[in-house]
Amino acid sequence: MAAAGRDGPELEPGPELAMEPESEPEPESEPETALAAELSARRSAEARRLVLSPRRLSGPLPAGLSQWFPALEVLDVSGTGLTEMGTELLSLPCLHTLLAKNNRLGGPGSLPKGLGQAPLARSLRVLNLSGNRFSEVPPALLQLRGLRSLSLGGNRLHGIPPEIQELHSLEFLYLGGNFITAIPPELAKLPSLRYLVLCDNKIQSIPPQLAQLHSLRSLSLHNNLLTYLPREILNLVHLDELSLRGNPLVVRFVRDLTYNPPSLQELAGRTIKTRNVPYAPSDLPESLVRYLSLASNCPNPKCGGVYFDSCVRQIKFVDFCGKYRLPLMHYLCSPECSSPYSSASQSSTSQSESDSEDEASVAAHRMQKVLLG
Repeated sequence: MAAAGRDGPELEPGPELAMEPESEPEPESEPETALAAELSARRSAEARRLVLSPRRLSGPLPAGLSQWFPALEVLDVSGTGLTEMGTELLSLPCLHTLLAKNNRLGGPGSLPKGLGQAPLARSLRVLNLSGNRFSEVPPALLQLRGLRSLSLGGNRLHGIPPEIQELHSLEFLYLGGNFITAIPPELAKLPSLRYLVLCDNKIQSIPPQLAQLHSLRSLSLHNNLLTYLPREILNLVHLDELSLRGNPLVVRFVRDLTYNPPSLQELAGRTIKTRNVPYAPSDLPESLVRYLSLASNCPNPKCGGVYFDSCVRQIKFVDFCGKYRLPLMHYLCSPECSSPYSSASQSSTSQSESDSEDEASVAAHRMQKVLLG
């Protein structure tokens, strides 16, 4: 299978017939008739790839397309203004890639009846319907059991049907830029899924069942409404990329950090502890002796300071069993204390030069990326 991009896998090479618009604009009242005549005149029994350049089309694919291009494997009708695909689509038995981005599909009859029973249901591998007007995942798509890549980004979807689990061969699922509020647990029953893009939605929680996606390599959840992640997500042992930026769990975690200056009592206590000033219980009131016993060591090994009540909260990317880099809160004694760890202002795609020796010792290829910036 070809490499996957944000809209789906790249097209496979092959003979291509691109239908460029004529120099003279076609009358808007008869674009389909003119297109049919043009396609008929350029028919080819060997063409495997057909790209229709953007033009205004309101009706279905021209009748006769399957006769003019019987060996067609890749069809790109993106940006043509289509409102329905038409039954001619069912007569393309060799078609494995259909790109229909940025059209007006989504109304009743956008997809032909009998799609799930046609030969196309077995041959189609890549389907891109991003940038259309679908308010729900069409039930007919859930019968395309041979699909490996499905893109429905930038539509008007409000949910993911549980029947998505029927697409057992699916490897790439792009549902970004919709209005989805929840992820059904059935999504976890896609054994081959490697790339899952759910960014720019309204998702508030992640079902713990998602940890059953053992083949998952990339999970994009940025710009949602997530306030927490289930700990089961650590079971995604093959995950290479987890994108979380723009969620409340990150925004609040990173931005709403405050620092209260230390009191005179704390400053005095820090001085006693860091300079090892000797004292005995008989020298101080019991309350101060108890207070001094509560000193916490600054985690920065280059600092050696302590703190009591006043500290700076920062994010430390913690290595989890050599598998994950997770953002966890840690505390420093003052804003001037340089952290030895990756801070929240740094991109998680590269290691900080001041990473601790323990973190640096973990092989880079085993470190997973948590994208916060």
